[in-house]
Formats: sequence, structure tokens, C-alpha cells
Amino acid sequence: MKLSVRLALLAASSLGLCSNSIAEDFFFRDGDRVVMIGDSITEQHLYSNYVEMWTVTRFPNWKITFRNVGIGGDRSVGGNSRFTRDVLLHKPTAMTVDFGMNDGSYREFSEQTFKPYMDGLQGMADQAKAANIRTAWVTPQPLDNDEQGKTALTGYNQTLEKFSEGVKTIAETNSGTFVDQFHPYLQVLDSARSKEDKYNRITAGDAVHPGPPGQALMAASILKGLNFPALVASISIDATQSKVVSNEKCSVERLEASSKGVKFQKLDQSLPFFPEDAASILPWTPILDELNDYKIQVTGLEPGKYQIRIDSVAIAEFSSESLAKGIDISAEVLKTGPIADQAKQVKEAVENKNRYHHDQIFRGIVLTGVPDWVYDAVPRDELETKKKELIELRLQKVAELDAMVAKSLKMQPHLFEIVQAD
Repeated sequence: MKLSVRLALLAASSLGLCSNSIAEDFFFRDGDRVVMIGDSITEQHLYSNYVEMWTVTRFPNWKITFRNVGIGGDRSVGGNSRFTRDVLLHKPTAMTVDFGMNDGSYREFSEQTFKPYMDGLQGMADQAKAANIRTAWVTPQPLDNDEQGKTALTGYNQTLEKFSEGVKTIAETNSGTFVDQFHPYLQVLDSARSKEDKYNRITAGDAVHPGPPGQALMAASILKGLNFPALVASISIDATQSKVVSNEKCSVERLEASSKGVKFQKLDQSLPFFPEDAASILPWTPILDELNDYKIQVTGLEPGKYQIRIDSVAIAEFSSESLAKGIDISAEVLKTGPIADQAKQVKEAVENKNRYHHDQIFRGIVLTGVPDWVYDAVPRDELETKKKELIELRLQKVAELDAMVAKSLKMQPHLFEIVQAD
């Protein structure tokens, strides 16, 4: 069996294929105000940004906002104690909770660390229920270290697995959504370990804090657990009859077709997405394809090679046989051309918005300590009032940046041409 096939089978079993998921099954909904709470891994604004970017590109017309309130070094008890200040401030309708990495204190499993972890999670669950917040409970991801061996389930990862069981208990007890990112992530690590004589980390960053490759894997696991719909758009054309046989999540106009090629204008209802700085994870798991089902099928073409062009930009070349069977071109359209350009614009807009919120509000005001001597000069109540006023003022700027995200998501029609290659 070829490596690519084995990896696809592994990913299908570990992450699950979500092509059949529909919008109604997805955890997030139109109109949601989402808060993502966690520790330093959340505060990195990588997996949280990716979850947001995949969601808004799949549903560009939704009115949905995301706020990240991760704090480095935090534990579930900290999340519970700061819930009113950091979560309720945003009046969320939905929330993701991702704690556990620090909670086990980086040692063998112990009730002395597990009980506070569970108490902190339950405290957040009680507060979320009181505020009618729909909650997804996310397990920690495993460590990816350079320790040699065929499995990563050793040492502290054994502790994290037991903490992950606790997350499932909390989700079930409180009628929440359980999201297991621990085991899908672990299976990808183990697959890579089994292929390498000497294992080197594949997730970048450090063992605790993955870089973009690892955090894209985190986001993919989380989205699968939230029933994210993979379908971007799908079209089937019969060139001999110059007919659109089927189209889903897109509209087609001005079709011109013959056995030598086809041309049409296509307006999609959503965009594919994948962070290009995470591409090094793809040899180990095909999450780009799994989360982006962007299909095109053309039957009735003369035998030969055909070039696909979008707005006159060549993005791929396929045989007539492949086109007749139907192909997923998500990877190709994200490399170059107008769809890739728009996906990059969305990414930039999301990053700008979240950077402003983190730097100018969350770290800039909320978490900024005030020396005691200041309160000697300015009454505490007066200073706290001023802080709240400044936060509200800057939140208005965040709303403006939300609007910039929405602007970047405006869908545009594109001219598709499938012509005989030279």
C-alpha cells in the first residue's frame, strides 16, 4: 500500500471524514458570539485563529464573532475564577474550553492535580449554564517531544490522556459537546514515529506549544469534533451536451462547452482554507483535503491533458480521465490565483482583529496590573470606571475590525476555463 493511501486511511480513522456533515450539525451557528478560553496554547492565537478562519470562510455570510481569552500558564481553576471578567464581558452564545496542559503539573497522574482540574472545569460549566452559553469541552493535545520510540503515549502524555477522560466526563455531565483532539493528534504523531528511524518533531514550536503545523492539526481535530462541514462547492458538467449536471453551494452562468473544453462563470457560496505556514504537517495527515471538499467534474472531453484556469490564472493540469471521474482542486486553488488571494486576505483580516484585541484590550488593559501607589492618588472605583470605559471604547474598534473581516469574505464570481494543455 502506498504511503499516501496509508496516511489517508489513518487520518480517516483518527480525524474522521466530515464531508457528509451539514451546516445544521455544526456546533457554531449564524449569529454566535464565540469565546475561546484556555492557557498559553490558546493565547498563541494559532489554533483559535485557524478554527475561526475555517468557520468564516465556510460560512462567509454568517454574522459570527470570535474572541480569544487564553492566558499563558493558566489552569482550569484560573479560567473559573476569571470567567465573569473575561468570558461574560463578551456576552457569548458559544464557547470552547481548552485546559489541561498545565493542570497536570508535568508529572505522573495524581488526584491532587486532577481534582482541582475537574473542579475548575465544573465551575466554568456551572457559570456557562447560568449564562446559557453553549459549550464545547476540548481535551489538551499531547506533547510532541524528541523522545524516541514508536508511540508518543509515554510519560506526561499518559497523564494528559487521563485528564482528557475527565474532559469527557465534564461534557457528558453538563450536556456539552466533547471534542477529543488528544487521540487524533497522538495517532498522527505515532504514524510519523513509525516511519522515521530517528524521530524529529513534526509539529514545530516546542513540545508543549506547537507551531503552525501542530496547531493546524489541533484546529482540524477540533473542527471535526464540532461537525464542521467539509463541502466548499461542487460542480459537474457534461461537455457533450453543454449542460450543468449538478451544482452544490455554487451557481453557474454563461456556460460554453464542447469536447475540446469548457468555460463558465461560477459564484461559490464559500471558500476553501488552509494556513500555508502549516504545510509541513501535510505529509503526515491530509487535513487540507479533508476539510476542503472543492470538486469539479467534466465529462465528454477529448482524451488528453487539460489546464484549469481561474480568471486567466493557470492553477492546475489534469487528464480528461481524471476530470471525468471528478477531482478535488482545493489544494491547487489555495496555491495561486484569485481564490488563494482572497483566502489570504481573510487570514490577514482575522489576524489583525485578534492581534488588536489581544494587545490593546486583553493584555493592554484587562491583564495590566496597577501598582498600589496609583490607588493612593486615584480612588479605586474611579480608576476601574476609567478602565471599563476604555475597554468599551476599544471594543468598538474591534467591531470595526470584525467588519473588515466580513468585507474580506464578500464572495465574487470567477471565470473558470478548462482548456487543452499545450
